[in-house]
Amino acid sequence: MALCAIPAWSQFTHAAPEDFNNHEGFTSLFDGKTLNGWDGDPKLWSVKDGSIYINPTCEHPTGTVYIVWQGGEVADFDLRVNMKGTGNINSGVQYRSWVTTGAEPANRIPQACPSGQFPAPQPTRASQAKWEMAGYQFDFDNGNRYPGQLYEQSTGRGIIAWKGDVVDIGPNNKTLLGTLGDKATVDSWFKKDDWNTEEIIAQGNVLTHILNGHLVTETIDHNKTIGKASGKIGIEVESTGEIFVKDIWLKKN
Repeated sequence: MALCAIPAWSQFTHAAPEDFNNHEGFTSLFDGKTLNGWDGDPKLWSVKDGSIYINPTCEHPTGTVYIVWQGGEVADFDLRVNMKGTGNINSGVQYRSWVTTGAEPANRIPQACPSGQFPAPQPTRASQAKWEMAGYQFDFDNGNRYPGQLYEQSTGRGIIAWKGDVVDIGPNNKTLLGTLGDKATVDSWFKKDDWNTEEIIAQGNVLTHILNGHLVTETIDHNKTIGKASGKIGIEVESTGEIFVKDIWLKKN
């Protein structure tokens, strides 16, 4: 009887670290020069320093706004991006999401400007209706409260899994299955005012969030009524500060 050949990688060794810059099998979603393939309010979104860029300020707030990738819906995938924020920016990557056509609650009202200037009016809901999204989000903020957590925009479920959590969520409850590190350790994975590598792996109802090479959140979602099996990709922003997003690579599984 012939023995099966044993592959070299099975010889009691650790797996090789992922090369975030190896894009074999991936498709680029952003050319680094234009917003071709993306749709958002051209008065708000632009390209700067090779990145998708937006800069909400207290004097010129945007409220909660989105830019949507126009490549259609994606089900199971591996999505990688680099993201950097400044100031008090709050942002995130939408996935398996959908456009609500204006069903989202009213945009947030910014606090008084430190300069004392009265905030200018933010864009109206009507002007942003064609881009408003709902669904899963790889959350991000420059204050290091939320990066990597699973937030769900505009569905009522809110924060599904805080960063550092492994969560099982059903129709009427959620269970913390385990933690990925103490708060100080998880907090140390984020790079404030600097580039952060983010990876989303969606396979069936298992949603994996990786931040700078660290598994930061994993969720098993059994709620098929709200949690979608496929949907659109987009970028969300709110609060004040800059957001830069580049190196957007997608591999469909």
